[in-house]
Amino acid sequence: MDQTMEQIILGDVTVTRIKEYYGSCGMSPAQFFPDSPDGSWDEHRGWLAPDFWNPDDDEVHVAIQTWLLRSEGRTILVDTGVGNHKDRPYAPVWSRLETDFLDNLAAAGVRPEDVDIVVNTHLHIDHVGWNTRLEGRTWVPTFPNATYLMPQRDFEFWDPAGDHQPVLGRGNQNVFEDSVAPVREAGLVQLWDGAHRIDRNLRLELAPGHTPGSSVLVLESGGDRALFVGDLVHTALQLVEPATNSCFCEDPAQSRATRHELLGRAAEEKALVFPAHLGGQGAAEIERNGSRFAIKQWAGYSRIA
Repeated sequence: MDQTMEQIILGDVTVTRIKEYYGSCGMSPAQFFPDSPDGSWDEHRGWLAPDFWNPDDDEVHVAIQTWLLRSEGRTILVDTGVGNHKDRPYAPVWSRLETDFLDNLAAAGVRPEDVDIVVNTHLHIDHVGWNTRLEGRTWVPTFPNATYLMPQRDFEFWDPAGDHQPVLGRGNQNVFEDSVAPVREAGLVQLWDGAHRIDRNLRLELAPGHTPGSSVLVLESGGDRALFVGDLVHTALQLVEPATNSCFCEDPAQSRATRHELLGRAAEEKALVFPAHLGGQGAAEIERNGSRFAIKQWAGYSRIA
């Protein structure tokens, strides 16, 4: 278990990184990002390897992690990873995991009952898993005192009662049933649309494209700014090649437009960009590079035992 926490203070908000999994996702860049420009991974090999790509086996490396925020006396989790014991027949890399996530959360001083708010930026398999845990043979809310904030558009899109045909096909099978419906049935879900203010430091905004309800958590506190962008950025390459989509984007054109708009906003406001799945430093400050963008600097953390 990794007992060392990485933490950064932004205005009045403390951000701590809680790890679940770091390593290969079992896909090559060509599979995961089929429209990435020819030669782009090799062009940027010097900083993509080894944190984001292993050239030796040509596999993309990802982080599954939760951002723990403390703001105005409340404990907030941004995305909840894959979870343990989940049956994922069409995503075997995430099936029936046994990770130390809750122990890592405890090492940051947080018990499940301490969590006040859970933010699911969208409802993909690797963003809602720890919403629930297995108790006997029943899925129960992991964070029993929390309000789970979910985008209404994603809730409706992924509800099996609907007739949507996602690009994932069956890749999200069982996710709604074991990681979304149980917290809804427990009365802990608050659906939102458009925008939602959490407190004076934090608000949610829709940022569709990757999924219909994909959202960004905006942090504005003191002179500091940050954008927690979920899967609008899957890999660091997309920070400098923003037209590159993952193969999991429901609306590719909208995803590109939203990513470009958010990165432009981040550059103008000097906001740190926190994607869900970046290893390495996990977040970066962006600057404009002509009509494109560049990484100005990576986030700097304090390490706490």
